[in-house]
Amino acid sequence: MASGLLATRGTLTLGLHFQHVCRSVLVTQTRQKKRWMKAYTRIMDAKLKLDGPPPPMRRSEKPNWDYHSEVEAFGVRLQENFQLERLKTAFVNPCYVRLEQEKRGALGLETEVAALVLNDNTELCARGKAFTRDFLSDWCRASYPSLPDEGVAAVLDHLMGFEVVCRVAQNLGVEDLTMSAEFPVPDEVLYGTFCATVAVLEESSGPHRAGLFLRDFLTTQLIGKDLFDMWSVVNPMGLLVEECARRGLPLPEPRLLRSAGASTVLPLFFVGLYTDKKLLAEGPGETLLAAEEEAARVGLKKLYGYTENQRPLDFSPALLQTSQSNTHALSSG
Repeated sequence: MASGLLATRGTLTLGLHFQHVCRSVLVTQTRQKKRWMKAYTRIMDAKLKLDGPPPPMRRSEKPNWDYHSEVEAFGVRLQENFQLERLKTAFVNPCYVRLEQEKRGALGLETEVAALVLNDNTELCARGKAFTRDFLSDWCRASYPSLPDEGVAAVLDHLMGFEVVCRVAQNLGVEDLTMSAEFPVPDEVLYGTFCATVAVLEESSGPHRAGLFLRDFLTTQLIGKDLFDMWSVVNPMGLLVEECARRGLPLPEPRLLRSAGASTVLPLFFVGLYTDKKLLAEGPGETLLAAEEEAARVGLKKLYGYTENQRPLDFSPALLQTSQSNTHALSSG
């Protein structure tokens, strides 16, 4: 009986010790999300559907903005040397000057007082656009010497188009620094601001650095671009015949190479073009005429040296140093 009392006493002592230990342990429960988060998110989603997305804001209207520092950092980011005051002028558009003068006139100021002493980029825009067109034209003729004048003009129009230039300007951060009356900045204003920036770079670092700037940022937009996406040719077979006659090659002869599913709703034909018993090009199509036109386009790209497997253009620094040394030798000699 004594042993039983001892066992019961030991059990009670162990239980009291366990309760004492449990009281000293602080158990907390953590939640990944607050209780009010679900209702708040639902209300904000409903408000966004009713009101729509917020209007875009200029970067200058947001906090932590220093225009002078941003303009100075623009050239450092691009690793180019700009004249700071001329670069600021390149970002000032005529529409912005007119808007500021109208605001000052609305305040009741006199004409002499309301006049804004600020030069716009009209002259720089015209000079930069002319320099860009001349450089890209020379670059296209040097890179694709076999391309005819119509093809060079088509490639030049593509590189000088609003879509390409504005996309490059936005990626370089020109839009954030552009002083424009409207926001988002219209394509015409952004296009002119980019051309004015090129003109300032030509003034600051010379035409050689400005040409390298255009080569690095504009001509690289041709990567992965098909020639006939930029150059619309109505009769590619007729153009191929003219090109072969001009080069003294035999006229191309189309031949059916292979076909599949000719009696189905999805036929496929492969037509090859032969000159002097040699395969010049082949192309697929849903009809024989479409396959012949595609083969003619492939043949034209081979003759013009604008193919998908062409040798890539060399943008290496070694070529740049060589060209600089050759230019220096010619100028000194």
